[in-house]
Formats: sequence, structure tokens, C-alpha cells
Amino acid sequence: FYAGIFGMITGTASDPSPISQWLAGLFVRVADANGYPILVSIYSAVLGLFVPSGGSKWVIEAPYLLQAANALQVNLGWVVQIYNAAEALPNLINPFWMLPLLGLLGVRARDLVGYAAVQLLVHLPVVLFLMWLFARTLAYVAPVVPP
Repeated sequence: FYAGIFGMITGTASDPSPISQWLAGLFVRVADANGYPILVSIYSAVLGLFVPSGGSKWVIEAPYLLQAANALQVNLGWVVQIYNAAEALPNLINPFWMLPLLGLLGVRARDLVGYAAVQLLVHLPVVLFLMWLFARTLAYVAPVVPP
């Protein structure tokens, strides 16, 4: 499943225009330097519902998220941190972290998901605001590629 999503986004050698280039262009057209952190947060959280592994998601998304951040001149370090913070939000409603707890307590996932969903609703606006605020603290520094 993850490999299929990766293939659709990054394309193949025979596909000259993968979805990742289109997404990078879309992010640049839709957002500005102030709105890009919010857009990355929402996008990362939504995709986190379908690909719950942060490492594999970053491999898929990093090229076009950082390409758009460079185009908008948003600090790359904060883009990575924003991505990580927002990527953790769907873990509140994906029950993978609950599995050991469910076995120990003898309860079902549906007994805990309601509480976790409330936590998601409470934390989502807080995380979005803080990521937007913190992204404004560091200036853009162009990446340096060694020769």
C-alpha cells in the first residue's frame, strides 16, 4: 500500500511529470510564506491517516515539500519540524499505539477512540497555531549543496 502511494507521487522513470512536481507547484500557488506552515501541517496530518509511518511518509513527501519551501523562502528546518509535529496528530485516532494498552486492560479500540478523537480536536488548533507562530521565528537560509 505504501509503495503504491510512493509510486503514484514520485512517478517512474517512464513518467516525465510525477504528481510530486504538481504538488510542489500547487503548494507554491496556494500558499505564501506565512500560510505554508499551516498548509504543511494540514497536509501532513491528512496523509498521516493513510500512511501512519512518519519515516516512510517523509521519504515520499520531503522532495516536493522542501522544493515548495525553497520557492516560498520558508526556513527548511521549521518545515521539517512542522511536518513532524503535525504528522503525530493522526496517531491520536489511529489505534496502533493503543494495541499494548488494549491487551493489558482488556478493552476494545472503540472504547478509547472517542477520548482520543477529543484530544485530536483540542490539540489540532493548538498545534496549527504554534507551528505557524514558530515558523515566523527563523529567517530563510538557502540550502548549500556541496560541489
